Amino acid sequence: MSRFASVGDLELLRKTLRSRRDAKRSREPWIAVCAGTGCLALGAKKVIDAFRGELRRRDLGTEVVLKETGCPGFCEKGPIVVVYPEGVHYIKVDPADVPEIVEETIVKGRLIDRLLYVDPVTGSRDVHEEEIPFYKHQTRVLINKNIKIDPKNIDDYISEGGYSALSRALSSMTPQEVVDEVKSSGLRGRGGGGFPTGLKWESARKAEGSAKYVIVNCDEGDPGAFMDRALMEGNPHSVLEGLIIGAYAIGSVEGFIYVRAEYPLAVENARISISQAREYGLLGEDILGSGFNFDVRLHRGAGAFVSGESTALMNAIEGKVGEPKPKYVHTSERGLWSRPSLLNNVETWANIPLIINMGADWFSSIGTERSKGTKIFSLVGKVNNTGLVEVPMGMTLREIIFDIGGGIPGGKRVKGVQTGGPSGGIIPEGHLDTPVDFEELSRLGSMMGSGSIIVLDEDTCAVDLARYFVDFLCDESCGKCVPCREGLRQMRDILSDIVAGRGKAEALETLMEIAHLMKAASLCALGRTAANPVLSTIRYFKDEYFSHIEDQRCPALVCEGLISYFIRPDLCIACGICERNCPEGAISEPEGGKGEDTFMVIDQSRCSRCGICFHVCPSKVMAVARTSGRSAPQQVP
Repeated sequence: MSRFASVGDLELLRKTLRSRRDAKRSREPWIAVCAGTGCLALGAKKVIDAFRGELRRRDLGTEVVLKETGCPGFCEKGPIVVVYPEGVHYIKVDPADVPEIVEETIVKGRLIDRLLYVDPVTGSRDVHEEEIPFYKHQTRVLINKNIKIDPKNIDDYISEGGYSALSRALSSMTPQEVVDEVKSSGLRGRGGGGFPTGLKWESARKAEGSAKYVIVNCDEGDPGAFMDRALMEGNPHSVLEGLIIGAYAIGSVEGFIYVRAEYPLAVENARISISQAREYGLLGEDILGSGFNFDVRLHRGAGAFVSGESTALMNAIEGKVGEPKPKYVHTSERGLWSRPSLLNNVETWANIPLIINMGADWFSSIGTERSKGTKIFSLVGKVNNTGLVEVPMGMTLREIIFDIGGGIPGGKRVKGVQTGGPSGGIIPEGHLDTPVDFEELSRLGSMMGSGSIIVLDEDTCAVDLARYFVDFLCDESCGKCVPCREGLRQMRDILSDIVAGRGKAEALETLMEIAHLMKAASLCALGRTAANPVLSTIRYFKDEYFSHIEDQRCPALVCEGLISYFIRPDLCIACGICERNCPEGAISEPEGGKGEDTFMVIDQSRCSRCGICFHVCPSKVMAVARTSGRSAPQQVP
């Protein structure tokens, strides 16, 4: 690597890289294998090793380029392999498939039908990414290049247009013009709060003091959320470029990338990107000959959920306990080491190069009147196609779940969605046609949050789900303020009693009182939003609370304390599997029941309602049944 002395040096390298790339790709195929965390967990490393071995065996190692890329989003179908230049998209690739891919697709140019995506509606086999429903209903401007870039190779990013926004900002824009462009775009923070990014930047720029900091927040702790992880793993230079532009805009010379320790691949790729940018002179002194000095340090988080809160994160960087502190003054004026600090999350920073390159008008043309641009969501839960989706603000929840997600497994009914992480709310099926933006989700008692969408089907118990999220938040609360610390504990105790069948008539009134107190008096956003799961489930699913408390029933057949198990004599084959696995010894053959027509019986007085018998009963038999309530039908020979 050689250090760039000017914008011209960078553009010359870009031109050279593109020329080499285009010349090679026009005549030789290359292979992209998703090496994001999701695909690696499904065996992508073995697939990559198999490709290396097969290409070497066939003496194709110098002719066919093999790239380990970032996550393209379709996690449900990993490991994903794309063969270019045709862009053949293969799913669920196994190492045993590799020789056939090399022989048929690389050498002979033929498709392997069984590895293509099959549309469940039309039955067609989709060859290219843009034909697959999961992709074609999205607007992918942030994660579209993940499958084409080796995140550990800065040249890949530069050849795809990387750092051209930085070149433009440093060579033809003043810091104030950069701030104005971000303001005009309408970009709002993607970390959860949705505060206008340009206003935050302007506040930091105008703040007094020569020492200022810019910070990337990659402490993504929401259950089911992995948007920031995928960007930091798959395209870290896009985040770094946005950070450098932000530093130039507010007059900062030092920045931090804060990554949670549970993201080892994101940590590794961020560290490599910083090192490479430094070697090219994109970090350090006199960047691109502009006279602008700036450098970045990587900080690994300790794993606490609350450390994602801005003041807690800054405390952690300072070497203190990662707990929040009162915001008497905005962190843009007094943050890290009491100096002006500009904190945005990964996705927000990654949008900056797009805005500088494409213009504020382009960005603001996407989305709704008050929520501009696209948003990356993690689509998980009871949905056929799980993964990362990037859609324009304003797309409805129904479109995301059914057009992109492919609907609910088994043809079951969608009960609702949980948005915004553990502090978000549960939105019922009747509101699925709501456009997804900051205001609409808040109006429904939920929030955008970092962008997780957890789909719930008819087998989900709303009360138990609220208990689950409150339990998570109770464990993650820093305990610094009484409303959050004690409020969460009390709500957890009440909800635990309800799902166990010990709920009292005044439970809902008490939950509401605690929830409103927490929203009004908690120190930080975690405590103020932690009541959302409870408030939203009481608002939309109050009848389920009444069923648990008054009728001693769990309509969804989830809460163990309110379920009874019995064995159907007409289906039982007396195989004895349930009897051998019952921890209470509550299952036996009826007295005098030996013979071909015998069956097993559950002694309800000894049954602990653990459900083991239900789960071990052979799937072809399914003789163990569940019923909502504390009493099971009487079993008679």
